[in-house]
This record gives sequence, structure tokens and C-alpha cells, in this order.
Amino acid sequence: MAIDFDLSPEQAALQKAAQTFADNRLALVKGVIAPFPTPEARFAAIKPFYQEMVDAGFVKALLPVEYGGTAMSSLDFAVAAEELARADINVPSALFGTGLGLQPIIHFGTAEQKAQFLRPFAGNDPLLASWAFTETSGGANFDTEDTSAGVQTFARLEGDEWVINGDKHFTTNGSGWDGSGAELISVLCRTDPTLPPQESLAVIVVPGDTPGVKVESYIDTMGHRATASPRITFTDVRVPAGNIIGRPGDGMEIARRTFNWTSPLIGAACVGRMRAAFDYALAFAKTDKRSGPVPIIDYQNVGYMLVDIKTRIEAARYFTWKACDLYDKTGGADEELGHMVKIYASELSVQTVYDAMRVVGVNSYGDQTPIAGIMEDVLCFPLYDGGNMGVRRRQLHGLLKRDDYDPMESAAGIVSA
Repeated sequence: MAIDFDLSPEQAALQKAAQTFADNRLALVKGVIAPFPTPEARFAAIKPFYQEMVDAGFVKALLPVEYGGTAMSSLDFAVAAEELARADINVPSALFGTGLGLQPIIHFGTAEQKAQFLRPFAGNDPLLASWAFTETSGGANFDTEDTSAGVQTFARLEGDEWVINGDKHFTTNGSGWDGSGAELISVLCRTDPTLPPQESLAVIVVPGDTPGVKVESYIDTMGHRATASPRITFTDVRVPAGNIIGRPGDGMEIARRTFNWTSPLIGAACVGRMRAAFDYALAFAKTDKRSGPVPIIDYQNVGYMLVDIKTRIEAARYFTWKACDLYDKTGGADEELGHMVKIYASELSVQTVYDAMRVVGVNSYGDQTPIAGIMEDVLCFPLYDGGNMGVRRRQLHGLLKRDDYDPMESAAGIVSA
């Protein structure tokens, strides 16, 4: 069978619907959040837009069919995410954050846990989930065998309850809409301070309104201006023993699979943001003369740079699609192409948006154009969701060192069990 990059009629319809929603609704987000001085206020302001995403079925798309969802494929999600991120990164980030929080349950939860924790998200309420992964001291070495370092959020079993203590930050969505906590927070912790993560790392589901969960502060980020990135403390937080996903030690694999899901989708978001910068720079180049006799696109240096920008966008898109397709075919097991896409597209987006700024000139550095804001957004991509240097390249490095590594497996669309 030939390799086919054509969108199916269903995918083309999804792309068009996402494009229309982005143009008609998400394009308004920037103006809506602008008056608010704090990240928590800006985050609260996007709730109506998130509700519209719920109404459109995007949260249900995260869920398995048997628990009320529609189980949208990663590839289809990427097709839609590119269009959404082109207009706004904040509302899609809230959706991705919810997906991250639910991934441990989707892939590793029991039938009872899935029914309990996933079914509420199949309704019509704008529920949020969160992935509490990053320690306030950093997340890159979460898997270190040194028990004095790494994850320092601990859970001890007392009778039929886990008691959790620790601090996390960059817990996207963790605050909930009003600071009272997300519907659920999947907390990465260790169940024994004397054991390495290979034996003690675990994920425990915590409802955000559980006593002892406290939003300490919000990180006011440079871009993603309406994304909630709070620091959250867990002080003697008690949840049922059945809220652990898998067993102690399973947290290693759960964390890996969770980040496998977001990797190629971040590639789609990068493509969307690059497109936004390119679209503006192209229109600018075709109409602005910069006090010269002809529009600046007539000059080779401008035209050639725009060609290079467009070429990068196309390369990133198809690499993203390939990674998403492999994620779907392997049930989320692929750990190569997804991480590569996250690294490649995120770092490419910074260079690409910078080149769009060079086309437009100094006006792009202020608030006269949208490009400076786009740059603030893309600067986050290489750093978050498993930083490219601290996490993603290290994961790929470990893969390359394996004796059974086959460089052509992922290229051929397969992966070893």
C-alpha cells in the first residue's frame, strides 16, 4: 500500500471545523484576557472558551469510547490542534493539560478507576485535570536512583488511605478555574523514601478539593499568558488506597507513556504558532514597502526567507503526522519519533518566528504586530512538558544506547514490543 498524506473526508471536515472555531472564537481570546493583570484572572477568563471546547467534543475526544468518549486518534487530534493553536495557545493548553492528567488513568487504570475518574469528563461541565509531575527543585532527574534526590513528594500508606506530602509547580490546570483545585490531579510521588523510583515511584489520583491541597502561588509566564502554572503543596493529603494507579514502581512507565502522548501534539501546536507568524509576515511583505518603491516581497532576501519559513512549517507538519500515526499504531508505545518531533518542532519554531520578525523588522518587537506575542509563546515549547535538554534528549540518548536499538524501526512504522 502506498504512503498517503491525503486527509480523509472526515479529517478534512475536522480540520475545517477546527479552523472555523479558531477564527470565530479563539481569535478573541487575546483581547478577552488583555485587561487582567494576573495569570489566575486570565486563566479564569478563558473558561467560556474552554466550555465551548467541551461542547464541541474535544474533551470527550480524549476518553475511551466505553467511558463516554470518542477516542480521537492522535493524528486527528494533531490536525485539529494545529488549527486551534494557530489562533490561540491558551485554551488548547488547558485541553492538553487535562489530557495529561487523564493519561495515567486511560493507559494504566483499572476498569473501576476508569469508570470513577474518566466518566465525569464525558459530561458537559468544563472539568479540568492536571499532571503534577514537576518538583519545585526540577523534574529532569525524577528517575535518579539516588533516594536523597529526585522526586521528594512522598505518599505513605496508613490503613486504607494514602497520605501525601510534597510540593509541585508548573501543574498546568492544577488550580482549577477558581483556585479550589482541578477535578483531579494525577500526582507523581514516591511511596518509600528509602527506595529508588524503580521500586517506589507511583501515580496517585487526588481530587483537587481534597483537604491539604493548597495553591501557594501562580507562575506568571512570559508567554501562554492565560495558562495556569501554579505551585501546589500537598500537606497530609488523604485519599483512598484505591486511588493509586498500578503499583509502586509503575510510575516510571506511567510517566514515560504520559509524555509519549503530548510529544507529537506539541509538534502540532508549534506548527500552528509558526503558521500564525508566517501568515502575518507574508501579508506584511506583500503590502508594505518600508518607504521603498515596491512591496518588500519583491526583494530576494525577503522572498527567500519566506520560502525557508514555509518549508520549515511543511517539514514540521509531516514529521508531526508521522509521529502521531506511529503513536496510534503502537498504542502509545513509540518513544522515538514523538520525542524527536517535540525537540525538532519546538526548537524550529523559535528560529522560524524569529525569521518572521526579521522580515517585518523592528515593528515586530512591539505591540504593533502579533509576532512578539507569538515569540513569547514558542519560547516555552523547548522548555516545558519535559524539557528538550533535561528530559527528551536524555530519553532518546538512552534509547540509542540500548543493544536492541534498530534505527529503522520507527522509519518503517513499527516498534518492538
